[in-house]
Amino acid sequence: MMNWDDEFSNAVHIPDGASYPSIWRRRADAYLQSHANADIDLAYGTHPRQKYDLFCSQSESRGLAIFVHGGFWLEFDKSYWSHLARGLCELGWSVAVPSYVLAPYARISAITAMTALVIEHCADQVHGPIILIGHSAGGHLVTRMVCSNSPLEPNVQDRVRTVVSISGLHDLRNILKTQMNKQLKLDFDEALAESPALLNPIASANVVCWVGSLERPEFIRQSNLLERAWASRVPSFRFEIESGRHHFDVIESLEDPASSLVRAVVGVPD
Repeated sequence: MMNWDDEFSNAVHIPDGASYPSIWRRRADAYLQSHANADIDLAYGTHPRQKYDLFCSQSESRGLAIFVHGGFWLEFDKSYWSHLARGLCELGWSVAVPSYVLAPYARISAITAMTALVIEHCADQVHGPIILIGHSAGGHLVTRMVCSNSPLEPNVQDRVRTVVSISGLHDLRNILKTQMNKQLKLDFDEALAESPALLNPIASANVVCWVGSLERPEFIRQSNLLERAWASRVPSFRFEIESGRHHFDVIESLEDPASSLVRAVVGVPD
């Protein structure tokens, strides 16, 4: 029988895996202190966690990118990820990094609605095309924004040029078999309704699925699922397995404006 807790576990399968959150936080703090054009703790709702940071380009913005963090809808906030705005900011994009209310205080469907809310709020602040980027559970949240039953307002959804799911979760049914579901409180109906791989995409968004070759097999399978379900139904679909990367360092390339990942985000072919 498959051990689904182990299939979704990352830290125990990565050398010094437990050290990564403190590394992320140090790098995020350093970037936050060095970036002059940053607006911090902007509210998009009434809950204390409904806030985002906006990192603006030094020149006129090419558009808006939003990075939605992971942590199985249970962990982290925006303060761990500021440094991931670097690559896109250096290419002239404004980058928003939000927090959201975590489970068990919010169900996954409510977090999906919150993600739409912060995207809509940011879209009012920054004109131009929108790129949505999410890591792990964040990959789930951004791909949900371009499903046909998305909570995102149509006028904002129309501005979404590209969705990038990095090590994303696209079929939530196996989450039902994990211990963390005691906190998530996910049931079968919600798992179906919240699984992008089981839903119809809108016809206008380009999609990138990006995973590391050293990921747990379930995370590679999750991106394969979305590719099989959506590749023929969206303008473009790119599925990339980056050699030598695992679940915790696959996002690091967002710091480098010349990286293959950032080039894929902005639609520049290698």
